[in-house]
Amino acid sequence: MGFISGGGQNLVTEDVTVVEGDVATISCRVKNSDDSVIQLLNPNRQTIYFRDFRPLKDSRFQLVNFSNSELRVSLTNVSVSDEGRYFCQLYTDPPQEIYTTITVLVPPRNLIIDIQKEIAVEGEEIELNCTAMASRPATTIRWFKGNKELRGKSEVEQWSDMYTVTSQLLLRVGREDDGVPVICLVDHPAVKDLQTQRYLEVMYKPEVRVSKNYPVQGLTREGEPLELSCSVFGKPQPTDMRWLRVDDEMPQHVVLSGTNLLISNLNKTDNGTYRCEASNVVGKSYEDYMLFVYDPPTTLPPPTTTTTTTTTTIPTTIADTTATTEPAVHGFTQLPNSAEELDYGDLSDSRAGEEGSIRTVDHAVIGGVVAVVVFAMLCLLIILGRYFARHKGTYFTHEAKGADDAADADTAIINAEGGQNNSEEKKEYFI
Repeated sequence: MGFISGGGQNLVTEDVTVVEGDVATISCRVKNSDDSVIQLLNPNRQTIYFRDFRPLKDSRFQLVNFSNSELRVSLTNVSVSDEGRYFCQLYTDPPQEIYTTITVLVPPRNLIIDIQKEIAVEGEEIELNCTAMASRPATTIRWFKGNKELRGKSEVEQWSDMYTVTSQLLLRVGREDDGVPVICLVDHPAVKDLQTQRYLEVMYKPEVRVSKNYPVQGLTREGEPLELSCSVFGKPQPTDMRWLRVDDEMPQHVVLSGTNLLISNLNKTDNGTYRCEASNVVGKSYEDYMLFVYDPPTTLPPPTTTTTTTTTTIPTTIADTTATTEPAVHGFTQLPNSAEELDYGDLSDSRAGEEGSIRTVDHAVIGGVVAVVVFAMLCLLIILGRYFARHKGTYFTHEAKGADDAADADTAIINAEGGQNNSEEKKEYFI
């Protein structure tokens, strides 16, 4: 807003900003009016209105209000050529004059997105260009992928009083970008929410997922069935999907039905890695399932039977060894059979994976082995004792040989084994 004062008069007006095609209103106001004449002139100094009279033959100018204190005029269908300074004059002594500026805004006439490749492949970098043509002033272009703002590079070209802006965006696309809109948005004072968008189309190689339908939970055991399912996604949709066994041939009893793999009766030969493989024009993908077949569950003998056998066999064997070695040998032949049964039970139980039963059978086997070792040691000690006892008696018998017919102790010593030489030497010694 500006004003010029003189002779106690004040002339006031404001600048006007208008969008092309809209209406601009010019107001010349007087404070402390003394009924002086007010007139409005265009940028070429041609009189638009003198008081309430319009000498200019342009019907787009219309009188809105006239009084001693104001002259208000409207200009319809404003164009860029209407832009410039308009003068308000007040005929006083001396005359007063003030100007107002009309600024015309021109929104972009066209907003276009151009994509380098209509269909991109995952991992490629594509180029997008957005052009805003013939705007005034130059527009600002912003990029969005979905709700995320991206940074582009803009260039501005001026044609006469108009500006054309082109913004370039380099974008590396992935499978998650397929179907996502890329938006070109204009930031300009003459327009709001002006934007255009293009949807990305991205091709990508298959995405493979292997899931176990049966058993849903738990171990895959021998004799039980197994069913695997393969889910495949891709763009374009994969047409080539197959099951194979890695590093081995597919078992003959495996049934393949569409995307499913079925083994009705598992056995240990089925162990291995099974692969679901799919491909399209972009590439090939796969996912593996590693199969390990566990032993079937088994039923162990009642715990009381195992405990009784182990407890009663050991004391019976020890009692028999005090009398003779033959019952001891018979008892010894029974213990390994019991230990063998317990060990078989332990192996079966380990295949079932029942930890509580394994501990019970392990204790029984250890107890049986210890009993056998103790029994064997006792038998060995008894045999050695009897052997040493017999040989000790023989030694004393030979030492006293010849003493049975002796009249006294001296004679017995002389007649003992060792011969007459010894007796003579002993006689001389005693003398």
